[in-house]
Amino acid sequence: MKKYLLLFLCIPFLSFAQEKSLLVESNSTGLYVNHKVAPKENYYSIGRIYNVSPRDIAPFNNLQLENGLNLGQQLKIPLNSSNFFQSGQAEPDETFVPVYYKVKNKEGLYRVALNHNNLPLEKLKQWNNIKGDAVKNGTTLIVGYLKVKKDQSVLAKNGIGTSIHGQDLAKTEIKKADEPKPEKKQPATEVTTPAGNGQAAPIAKSADTEKKAIERSKAEVNGNGGIFKPLYDMQVRNNETVENEGKAGIFKSTSGWADQKYYCLYNNASQGSIIKITNPANGKFVFAKVLDLIPDIKKNEGLLVCMSSAAAGALGVSDMNFNCLIAYAK
Repeated sequence: MKKYLLLFLCIPFLSFAQEKSLLVESNSTGLYVNHKVAPKENYYSIGRIYNVSPRDIAPFNNLQLENGLNLGQQLKIPLNSSNFFQSGQAEPDETFVPVYYKVKNKEGLYRVALNHNNLPLEKLKQWNNIKGDAVKNGTTLIVGYLKVKKDQSVLAKNGIGTSIHGQDLAKTEIKKADEPKPEKKQPATEVTTPAGNGQAAPIAKSADTEKKAIERSKAEVNGNGGIFKPLYDMQVRNNETVENEGKAGIFKSTSGWADQKYYCLYNNASQGSIIKITNPANGKFVFAKVLDLIPDIKKNEGLLVCMSSAAAGALGVSDMNFNCLIAYAK
């Protein structure tokens, strides 16, 4: 009787251990989630939980499939094209389970999106209901979905259904940008926005919050550098302007083509700063909001700034690297 009682108490505990939120990690081999081997589990039963082949699990962990597993052994479960999705549709007997990532110190949204299969930034923001461009250290974000069988995986309990929310985000955003929006009155307040030295740049006391300033400029953005021009003017109004010249790179983004919200990566100004980027070859310029630091990878060596493809298009640039002038509030 005691044995049966002990077994009865253990079953909920073991089930709970596999039902907790999936936190993604990565190494040189790829993305993965951790799994602790429970009693009577083997490669095949674990594979069914995560919808991945045992022949993928063993080599990912530098193990031999024929050697079996030990109780309590820690496994890295690979997230690959068979089980990890960021768009798409599942079968009726399947469901998508959210996979999360915990933001580390000094990581921005762009870096998180880039490190998780180049996830479109707009999609990352929509999945996590993020309106701005900054994210706090320790924030847990959805970065994709594990597709599992409803009748084979205990994880299916946390599923969201057979469709990934926001998969047609780019089309939705373009449609929204073309729709007129009513202007809302804002109470007078004092607004500050990040400056290049990490301190807040003072902005005049008025009813013009960042959102209202952007909305007000929508009718005037054509040929005027984009929607962030009013914010740039606010930041440089009472601050010293820093100017530099150097090479610029381009990163792919679906945003900015319809609404002229231009973004960039830059190492010497804080997130949220607005940078004026000028193409000296033709005199065209844009105002781009800093999302994050430039990733420290080989292809970015020697770059002063890296901008969204929409920003580069507005500058009349087709080459991946080109000379530019930048200016921003110190």
